[in-house]
Amino acid sequence: MIEANGLTKRYGGATAVDDLTFTVRPGEVTGFLGPNGAGKTTTLRMLLGLVEPTAGTATVRGRPFRDHPRGLRHVGALLDAGDVHGGRTARAHLAVLARSNGIPRARVDGVLEEVGLAAAARRRVGGFSLGMRQRLGIATALLGDPPVLLFDEPLNGLDPEGVLWVRGLFRRLAAEGRTVFVSSHLMTEMEHTADRLVVIGRGALVAAESLSAFAARSARRSVTVRTPDTADLTPLLTAEGASVAADGDRLTVTGLPAERIGELALRHRVLLHELTTLGASLEEAFMELTADSVQYPAGDPR
Repeated sequence: MIEANGLTKRYGGATAVDDLTFTVRPGEVTGFLGPNGAGKTTTLRMLLGLVEPTAGTATVRGRPFRDHPRGLRHVGALLDAGDVHGGRTARAHLAVLARSNGIPRARVDGVLEEVGLAAAARRRVGGFSLGMRQRLGIATALLGDPPVLLFDEPLNGLDPEGVLWVRGLFRRLAAEGRTVFVSSHLMTEMEHTADRLVVIGRGALVAAESLSAFAARSARRSVTVRTPDTADLTPLLTAEGASVAADGDRLTVTGLPAERIGELALRHRVLLHELTTLGASLEEAFMELTADSVQYPAGDPR
């Protein structure tokens, strides 16, 4: 389990992380989302004892990370796949970490095989592609077979096969009862992978809840209506304040719940073939609920 309580980090007059409190539980994949500059990486670094908080506490399995001897046996992390000595081979890089953390040497070849780098084990890391470096970073996180894992943008540089592999890996790790905390800007991947979300904006907590609950908070819910009588139904809906987009016999209605649409159709004897409420996608909900927290918004289109 990972716990942050009142976690705060200030750099001079700038607050990077602001009184952040959340819990990441075992047996689930928890996504960590926020706009650029929201404080995600600073938060992860505080969880790992790499940055000292100005206030508050960060614990892993009930203790600060620095209090865990031989840390890779307790927490595995991928923060920066490029932070590897380019002159070392993949096997040598992992062997050094295994030795310093009391991990059996045989584990090195095991994780290289697991991440698909067995054939590149004797190659120098400086010649690796970004995707290969990401795989080596994941191997490093897995090396100590830890119960807690943190990943910062783990999909960078991976091809479609690699993305599918990582998705399955995270699900398997969570199914084994491990705590899996994943920071990513790829909303579609979080929709496929995460059970719960921690969302921050400008360093402050926006939400800590299930993925479905977060998406349901969006106002961008719509109702699909299929009817042969679109010409009759459309003015009834707009008179109630709804927005209606027509496509043949299908209407997409926003601003009016399905129950009210059904009542209007029944009262005016309009035949309906379909009446389906559609929730907002994770990306739509994220954009809406973090709109006030974007630190570097793009300009208007030309």
